[in-house]
Amino acid sequence: MAVLMGGAAYTGWALTPTPGAAPVAGPTAGAVLPTAEVPPSADAERVPPAAPAPDGLPEIDYDPAPAGFPDDPDALDATPLTRGLHPTRKLAAYDAPGGRPLAFLMPTISEVELTVPIARRESGWTAVLLPSANRKLAWLPPGGFRTVALRDQIVVERTPFRLTWYRDGTAQRSWPVSLGQRGQETPLGRTFVLGRTPPPESVYGGVDIYALGSIPDDLDSVPAGLRGAHIGIHTWYHDGELGRQTTNGCIRLTASGQRLLLEKVRPGTPVVVVDELPAPPATA
Repeated sequence: MAVLMGGAAYTGWALTPTPGAAPVAGPTAGAVLPTAEVPPSADAERVPPAAPAPDGLPEIDYDPAPAGFPDDPDALDATPLTRGLHPTRKLAAYDAPGGRPLAFLMPTISEVELTVPIARRESGWTAVLLPSANRKLAWLPPGGFRTVALRDQIVVERTPFRLTWYRDGTAQRSWPVSLGQRGQETPLGRTFVLGRTPPPESVYGGVDIYALGSIPDDLDSVPAGLRGAHIGIHTWYHDGELGRQTTNGCIRLTASGQRLLLEKVRPGTPVVVVDELPAPPATA
């Protein structure tokens, strides 16, 4: 599948299943983000029933998700999301607990196993970050999924052009990045690592790319050869543009930084893009 790249026309390639991330020997000193549990329901004993989902609903895939899903009320919250959800069957996704079914969430997207961060819980229902959309949630009734622990988080700050990798709420490493040029800015808000894909051309440094769940805010703003692509985290054949707005919306970092993330960070890992954190991480 296409991943939005910085500055070259491109046609699609396949996402690649990724093995589990290798453990880290031990956290380094760094800024600590509070790790909060997903807010429980104040009325957990009452579970609103799920309305039957028509067979003709669209399936959420690599194309932009259907309209009608609710906004993520905590889109710019950098508090780590520590649980992920993997559908074990086709699941109807709703606009609210007990609300309208709008689409189906599948166990895979482009044949890659899907893990989505859990954002909220309410009245027995679970809200997850919606794939192929920006700053949207999908609500799921009980059953048909399993949950996994998410230890890592990637925080991208647009103003200082900085990406920081956190593990268990502690900053591990920070890197300078290039971000989206004017009119194609890197989208703000919470998203996640959807999967990884090999680089299509040598200009991408010969290092695999992370495709994120987010897409360009303005789908018509990107070059025609990049239409239908997702925002990605990737490297480049040189580092001369770090700290600048030069990409088509992607997050571009050093090759060594990307290789470390690929080694340590698994698909499903939450990513949040903000303008700037209240205080820089100690790793900055």
